Amino acid sequence: MVHVMHSQTAKTVILAMGLAMAGCSPSESTTPVATAQVTLSRAKLALGAPVDITFRFEVSESAPAVTGDYRVLVHFLDEDDELMWTDDHDPPEAPSTWKPGDTIEYTRTVFIPIYPYIGPASVHIGLYSPTDQRRLSLIGDDAGQQTYRVATLELLPQSENVFLVYEDGWHPAEIAEDNALVEWQWTSADAVVAFRNPGRDGELFLDLDGRPDRFERPQTVTITAGDATLDEFSVATRERILRRIPMAVSQFGPDEMIRVHIVADQTFVPAQLPDGNTADARELGVRVFHAFLDPH
Repeated sequence: MVHVMHSQTAKTVILAMGLAMAGCSPSESTTPVATAQVTLSRAKLALGAPVDITFRFEVSESAPAVTGDYRVLVHFLDEDDELMWTDDHDPPEAPSTWKPGDTIEYTRTVFIPIYPYIGPASVHIGLYSPTDQRRLSLIGDDAGQQTYRVATLELLPQSENVFLVYEDGWHPAEIAEDNALVEWQWTSADAVVAFRNPGRDGELFLDLDGRPDRFERPQTVTITAGDATLDEFSVATRERILRRIPMAVSQFGPDEMIRVHIVADQTFVPAQLPDGNTADARELGVRVFHAFLDPH
């Protein structure tokens, strides 16, 4: 969903961040903490597509005790080893709780940004302190600065994806001030996304959040296509929600374009809020970061 015209700026910012981090990352210990592995659900990915990434850390029998907080560093690099984007995150179990012989494994769904690059890419990971950038040693293909090559992939043009159009009920796209690769669109009460009929079963991905703090009860969001209700869920917190909705070819019908409605049972207008202090008169439902149809 990010426009390419913003991507060069994003590349410059991300490269500068990567260079700054690379110069201040001494290892806490030369004894490896764990063996790191990453598995991608597919090896070839079009820009904008989702991918399931499984992380596995097998803690060494001789692993030193880890003190303090550590995050998982995840860098995506092009064929020249230039940093394109990151997916740093907290693991489900803090490294300070890992014990020798433990296996920590979990899966994250990540959307490939619309980035100005096509071709081979690699994934590097590490463990770093967000406080002082110190990194832990791991067992793996060392890429320097306690980062490790763990996977490769092929990036394909966005045109390889199912054609998708935002029709009625959408407000203009907005971009995060601190990261030009993060973009979203607010819906109104009923927003329509249309995509070309793939002629086979698929899975609809919706990555969204809302503002349930603006209402007395959680929002209910209903996803429909024609007369069928595909999904219904509550937006009870401000955390992002990823819905993966199976769609059978029988639900698509004979039409060339399939229209899916995203319906929010409650909306708000920022200008009408007591604490709004804004002239924003838009009717806002939920905030959608990604909508994607993945045919099987």
